[in-house]
Amino acid sequence: MSQAAAQAQAGDTQSQAPASTSSSTPAIPQAPVVLLRRPPDWAEHEKPALPGSPAMPYHHPWVRLCYGLIAVLIALTGGLGNALFSANLPTIQGQMGLTATEAAWLSGAYVMFNMTANLLVYKFRQQFGMRLFAEIGLGAYAMLCLLHLVLGGYDSLILLRAGSGLAAATCSSLSTLYMLQAAPRSYVLKMLVLGVGVGQLATPLAWIISPGLLYNSEWQNLYLFEAGLALLSFAAVVTLKLPPGMYIQAFEKLDFLTFCLMVPGLGLLIAVLVQGYSLWWLDSPRLAWMLVGSIVLLSVALYIEHHRRHPMLHTRWFAQMPTIRFVLGAMLLRFLTTEQTYGMVGLMRSLGMTPDQMQPLFGVILGGTLVGVALSAITFGVPQIGRQILAAIALFATAAFLDLHRTSLDRPSDFFCSQFLLAVGAGIFMGPLMLTGIIQGLKYGPNHMLTAIVTISMTQAMGGLLGSALLSTYQTHRQQVYSVALVAQIDPSDPVVAERLKLQNQIYGKVTVDPGLRVNQGTLQLSQLVRREASVRAYNDVFALTAAIALLYLLWSLGASARVRQAAVMLRAMTRQSGDQAAAAAATDGTPQREAETAAPAAETGPAGPPRPAMNSNG
Repeated sequence: MSQAAAQAQAGDTQSQAPASTSSSTPAIPQAPVVLLRRPPDWAEHEKPALPGSPAMPYHHPWVRLCYGLIAVLIALTGGLGNALFSANLPTIQGQMGLTATEAAWLSGAYVMFNMTANLLVYKFRQQFGMRLFAEIGLGAYAMLCLLHLVLGGYDSLILLRAGSGLAAATCSSLSTLYMLQAAPRSYVLKMLVLGVGVGQLATPLAWIISPGLLYNSEWQNLYLFEAGLALLSFAAVVTLKLPPGMYIQAFEKLDFLTFCLMVPGLGLLIAVLVQGYSLWWLDSPRLAWMLVGSIVLLSVALYIEHHRRHPMLHTRWFAQMPTIRFVLGAMLLRFLTTEQTYGMVGLMRSLGMTPDQMQPLFGVILGGTLVGVALSAITFGVPQIGRQILAAIALFATAAFLDLHRTSLDRPSDFFCSQFLLAVGAGIFMGPLMLTGIIQGLKYGPNHMLTAIVTISMTQAMGGLLGSALLSTYQTHRQQVYSVALVAQIDPSDPVVAERLKLQNQIYGKVTVDPGLRVNQGTLQLSQLVRREASVRAYNDVFALTAAIALLYLLWSLGASARVRQAAVMLRAMTRQSGDQAAAAAATDGTPQREAETAAPAAETGPAGPPRPAMNSNG
């Protein structure tokens, strides 16, 4: 997705990088550009900003409409595969008889292929074009869906989840590129936000349509639906092609060595995160060995990249303080969104809510996401990036605070307000976050583009995995604490407890005549109620934790923004003072006053304004 964002910023941002920044980073020579095809004779406003990006020619309105509709189709194809799987995981797990560990491998296969595909897609589109990669990804995804319908086994489902991750990486970039063609170049930033935002609609849509797809337990409909979407997107991409771009020799031999080290290294790290909860972190030596293997493989890959003449990943960029702040901030933003995907959904499932009962709630979430994306697109711009991210953090904190003090009597309708606010925040922050990462990369030149893209992808994937892993671990720990505390309070000699046990025994009076069995069943029923109440209290602690993190992140962001504004004011004051001193010195030396007066404002206004996006100048 962020690869298309580069097209919106590359033309102007790199030329505006401050001299102090470039001097603080060791200069890395650009790889020689070798054109593989002779580019067309583009007009100036049609030229692609980067190799591999399509040109931006004029289209008739009906053609632009077709590009926009195809962008929506591709984005939903990439997002609905994993969203449908996540929404129906209990059904799939029960239908196939999978353990929690086996189900976790399915999620890990998707994330691993989705994350590592971004290492390839940027250079692949520079050398071979985006359409070929899309045809490979969508074609493989459709074939794996049909294969699983024939075989229906666990191995074929693992392959399908891996193919879904590859297709999602393809569709996220491709849908944004198609969306950019749906409007004139002057609207490219707003179309960028829309291209990214459409993919965010997949999760609530999956929850809304799942009950209809699984009517009468026909699980095959899920995979038929996925295969149909993939084939439709494949046909649309082949029928209405993107405009041609500039294709260069992008791959080097060492790229494949780095890729062969990064893929298993990231795969082992993802396996630790998805299996840590089910195997428990400190109880399985296998997790420790996987973590050691991941560290070794990733360290070797980064060592090779650090000493390459033309690296694929610029390790020195990761050591810059702005990059560190961006990585931490991006992961925290993604972490906060798991309050919805893990916290709210987990609580509702623990209370016995089914997907059809949660349809109205996800309809509200869908509306909130649409509102957030629309607000982000309307107000989007480089000067507004910080304000939009602050607004998203504030909405996350508000939603988490509203979800405190939930009880076992709460139902999906009780979450309408909080989840609407969280969905609005999720719809707002993704576009500004991507643009921030792209600008951070382009400050050091277009050869840092792939590094910025991989960083954005990994922060979102890792933020989601860490969020689910940490929150599930915390929830399990707190549930055990509350269970012990509640059980300790149950005294059979207490009249209230004795009356409750009597009522539980009477429930099974018509089922069994054995008094001892009735007592055991009543005690079991009471213990289930205790576990349910302990689970609800534990989820309340999860909401409290996310609220505290969001509030601290908001306060830190406000403080950082205040420091930036203060530094800008001081810089303008120093510039104004130096201009006045220069004018006074010129007057003393006999220089005409008119020249001094015209020089001072020029020095004053130089660093004041924010960089202007490239597309506005081309519009």
